[in-house]
Amino acid sequence: MEDYFKLSAAEVNYLRDGERQREELISRYATGDFDAIYPSDCKADIDEAATLRPPFTRDTDRIMNCPLYNRYADKMQVLSFYKNDNITRRASHVQFVSKIARSIGRALRLNLDLIEAIALGHDIGHTPFGHKGEEYLSECYRDGCIKRGRKEHYFYHNVQSARYFRRLTTPNYSLSLQTLSGILSHNGESVCKEYAPTMLSSFAEFDEILDKCATTKDFHKSLRPNTLEGCVVRLSDMIAYVGKDRQDLRLVGMADTLDKFKGSILGDSNSDIINNMITNIVKNSIDSPSLNMDEKVFTEFKSLIGENYEYIYKDRVVTENYAIIRELMRLLYSRLYDDMLINGTQSWTYLNYVIPSFAKHEYFKTGNFRDLADDIVTDYISSMTDDYFIDLCEHLKVGNDLCGKLVVHGYFERLF
Repeated sequence: MEDYFKLSAAEVNYLRDGERQREELISRYATGDFDAIYPSDCKADIDEAATLRPPFTRDTDRIMNCPLYNRYADKMQVLSFYKNDNITRRASHVQFVSKIARSIGRALRLNLDLIEAIALGHDIGHTPFGHKGEEYLSECYRDGCIKRGRKEHYFYHNVQSARYFRRLTTPNYSLSLQTLSGILSHNGESVCKEYAPTMLSSFAEFDEILDKCATTKDFHKSLRPNTLEGCVVRLSDMIAYVGKDRQDLRLVGMADTLDKFKGSILGDSNSDIINNMITNIVKNSIDSPSLNMDEKVFTEFKSLIGENYEYIYKDRVVTENYAIIRELMRLLYSRLYDDMLINGTQSWTYLNYVIPSFAKHEYFKTGNFRDLADDIVTDYISSMTDDYFIDLCEHLKVGNDLCGKLVVHGYFERLF
């Protein structure tokens, strides 16, 4: 019975021949499956099953089965306080990124399994309430570390995503160096005309970079992925949200805001923007060691991103609850931190986060988990969904009546 589910030698050879043939067809600038670099504690496990599931496919499996993946579904992309089942959650956003990136990767003959893994894992570390939640949590983390006499630490969702898989999980969820690099370096809020991969060949170097990202403000913005596939995901992330965020405005009745946008050669609809961006990138990147777009498209795309920041992310209706969320973030952070110091292993965070998590080895590395209370509380809050954050504030009676002051737009409310 032990051999019932094992492949025969002939079957293994057949699968390996197919893999070698696929390797021969990909671009000379693509990342081959045989190039995958894994931590030493999971190498044997990867090798054993590689005939059926190549390395980067296993990365995707590990990402999709990690505890935080399901939480994408209750983390809104931009419109956190709208009850509307048609607007974008992070669960759909990472799928959009994956689809766009794989379309580009297929045309350029890149490794689609690696692209999918990076795309699906890139936002795992994102906070509740989008980039504003990320900003407010970073303020709490930095101030807490300074108050405790530690070096300043900053929170960035891309850094947290990489840190989660590198340090806060067991070896069962270990990812390849190429996937981790793509996740860490995906934060592409500024548009570039050309995206070229950088050299990164060891976990020792990666860990050094990861630590520097946490203690050096905005250092992460200088990073680039170590594969062309990672570059594709970085650019696809922006392509995925620039038109979709505009589409979401229309779905919640904020059509007046859309009137502020000027026309673009890239198109006015989400589908046109995606199609035209993919086409231009492919035309300018065939058999190239970098990802490129021409000058006209670069200028137009940069303009679209700028308009989103000006007319969507700063809109009065979109930002109306941010001041309350900022205060709730500060109060909840302080409450959880103080509770850990006073109650230790009986604290709320220890019982509801540390014990169920895979990160106990990380939190006890100093010998006393209280020494890392700021890190633990930051990890806990970043893992929360939008609804969980609000419910926890109400459950712990944080902020008195602040939660009741949040303006939530219901299913049947019309804004136009």
